[in-house]
Amino acid sequence: MTVVIPRLPRALATAPVARQLVAGAALLAVVLALLAAFTEVGVVRAVLGVVLAVPAAALLIRAARRAQELTLGPAGVVTLARGALVVAVATLVGLDGAGQVALVSLALVAFGLDAVDGIVARRTGTATELGARFDMETDALLLLVLSVHVAVASHLWWAPALGLLRYAFVGAARVLPWLRGTLPVRRSAKAVAALQGVVLIVAAAGLLPGTVGHAVLALALAALLWSFGMSVVWLWRAADEHPVRWRAAGAALLSTVCAALVGVILVLPSDPVSMVPAAFLRLPIEVVLGVAVLALLSGRTRRITAAVAGLVLAVVGLLKLFDLGFVIFLDRPFDPVSDWVLLGNAQEFLRGTLGSAGAVFAAVLAAVLAVGLLVATARAVVRLGGLAARHRRIALPGAALLGTVWLVVWAVAGAQLVPGVPVAAADGVIQLRDRAVQIPASIADQRAFAAEIADDAYADVPDDQLLGALRGKDVVFAVVESYGRTALEDPEMAPRTTALLDDGDRRLDAAGFASRSGFLTSPISGGGSWLAHATLFSGLRIDDQRRHDALVTSDRLTLIRAFRDAGWETTAVMPGTTRAWPEADFYGHQRVHALDGLGYQGPPFSWSPMPDQYAMSAFSRLEHDRTDRGPLLAEIALTSSHAPWTPVPPMLPWDEIGDGSVYAPYAGDQRTFESIFAGDPDAIRQDYLDSTEYSLETVLGWIERSGDDDLVVVVLGDHQPASVVTGPEASRDVPVSVVTRDREVLDLIAGWDWSDGLRPPPAAPVWPMEEFRDRFLDAFGPAGPAGR
Repeated sequence: MTVVIPRLPRALATAPVARQLVAGAALLAVVLALLAAFTEVGVVRAVLGVVLAVPAAALLIRAARRAQELTLGPAGVVTLARGALVVAVATLVGLDGAGQVALVSLALVAFGLDAVDGIVARRTGTATELGARFDMETDALLLLVLSVHVAVASHLWWAPALGLLRYAFVGAARVLPWLRGTLPVRRSAKAVAALQGVVLIVAAAGLLPGTVGHAVLALALAALLWSFGMSVVWLWRAADEHPVRWRAAGAALLSTVCAALVGVILVLPSDPVSMVPAAFLRLPIEVVLGVAVLALLSGRTRRITAAVAGLVLAVVGLLKLFDLGFVIFLDRPFDPVSDWVLLGNAQEFLRGTLGSAGAVFAAVLAAVLAVGLLVATARAVVRLGGLAARHRRIALPGAALLGTVWLVVWAVAGAQLVPGVPVAAADGVIQLRDRAVQIPASIADQRAFAAEIADDAYADVPDDQLLGALRGKDVVFAVVESYGRTALEDPEMAPRTTALLDDGDRRLDAAGFASRSGFLTSPISGGGSWLAHATLFSGLRIDDQRRHDALVTSDRLTLIRAFRDAGWETTAVMPGTTRAWPEADFYGHQRVHALDGLGYQGPPFSWSPMPDQYAMSAFSRLEHDRTDRGPLLAEIALTSSHAPWTPVPPMLPWDEIGDGSVYAPYAGDQRTFESIFAGDPDAIRQDYLDSTEYSLETVLGWIERSGDDDLVVVVLGDHQPASVVTGPEASRDVPVSVVTRDREVLDLIAGWDWSDGLRPPPAAPVWPMEEFRDRFLDAFGPAGPAGR
């Protein structure tokens, strides 16, 4: 029996390689067009297919020239068609539905054609070494593509080993030359190779249940390892010598590490929400331009240019790392003008959690890593620049191809594998551009903020006209750490929080108290409580340390100093303050009860030095229950709801608290702050809810127990918790309530339109936190007791 080849295929079978490749490109274009019409293959996936096809075609042309073959022959045309289908399969990786059906269908056709090209080669007498190699590489690429799809679909990180082992064997042969020997034909090897295709097709089609499918894939991998092992053993025994090219291995490994370092820095997201594997599958324009420029330069000029580019790249990497840290802890990016001072705060935090020696070690380690990154990145770019120059004939066309791809993908709206993270990356350029804009803007903001501080409508108000409507009242600002709007409105948290607040309303109502509530928008989120306190009491938005430092060195009237100047005794209970606090004078506090002044003899509770119930009990003992005092203004920072939100002690009878040693049995499971980013998110949210409930229950219980007719309590959160609790894009709103028995006090804030009770509804008014000072002074300032 002879194979009959129609005229057009016969003409194509004997055409030059270039013309055959054009036909293959046409076939690929038709297949991609059909996939775009019936599946989710869009421009980005199609372009990625082109990126795979163009280098493969270039390698095929190069191999044909080396083999002195002018045409691929009839069998090669069939293999070329298979190659076009493999590229199309690659564009479908990770899709389900119609995309999965198309992937399996095309893969089946490609495997079917694998038998056809062998038959054609034998019956037309056109079998060549080039054709055999082309056939083998096409098979290997299809297996790799299918294994990657299975890994994505099944979340099996080891599945790509089924497709990578062959490439690992070829790579090992560059280091171990004896692996390049000729292997005998083994039926077992052919059977194992065929098994890989069958298993991957079945797995890609999802025909086997999870556990069974995983087991079958594991057996296929074991068989493949056995087959390659047999080949290695045979080649070892057949070789007289077994040299190892250590230098080549070291050079290849070093170049790979350098490329990985540069690539990771360029595609590393600045937002932890985007920190997913797909975010690293991006094309940085800096790589494209860098390869082109360094390939064209030579000698000393290239090395200097590469070193400078490497240092700039390292700075970009450091800025990204700072951004990640600031977004995680403070829900905002790093400001290079104003945030350096926070490194000192970080050092103090480490000293408190790791001890002095641990803090010093951490600081030295951070400095060494920063310098190491600068040096390593500079050396990496120099090395990669040398490779680009030595392989200029590959580097320049490759850069041109990737540059074209980048422009096409960049021009496509929504070309993103991760929301907000474009595939066509330009992170380095954007970082430098943003910092170039941010630095002068921050400097200009410094000047504008100085004018804001000086512009104070209450600076010249006489003391006797301040807060007259509250004369004789004890006013307590109870600031609950991390008590945010999320606790009231998150579907998983709201039932418990609202039930607690509703019960609190009933209990306080029975004790004669009433309340009104709204929302304030904090300038911060996740951390930086002192900035929220400064905003609340100064009437200015304090969202960074630079503004804070400028504020506390000014004579701006704070709400606390207004109370002091109007005749109140002012005090602060600050359990988390472990050092001198000179800012107390600026705020107007006459007495400060920090950690060492509260008499606590119990254990700490992770970050919180003491339970909130003890802090409130100490406030009663040291200030509120004194008989020799006048009207009192107190600021109390409640810390039990500070991350990491565990452990949480139970509410104890108030008369059993004593010096706090009673809390010793409840202080197990101590954790560090950073543990909230490594633990189970659901458990962390539960811990947050438990601690927030405890803090609120403490405040409400204290009001119920110790409150009288002359007490006014403002209960509010300082900021929302970290994004691990709130999720991305949460607001910065915090609840605020005014609680008192004096209905006339609540009548004076009727114009605020706050809601009755401790629980503000979603439609409650929302003010920027910096407006609170002026609204409070306006409401209670002009009228004295007679005026009410």
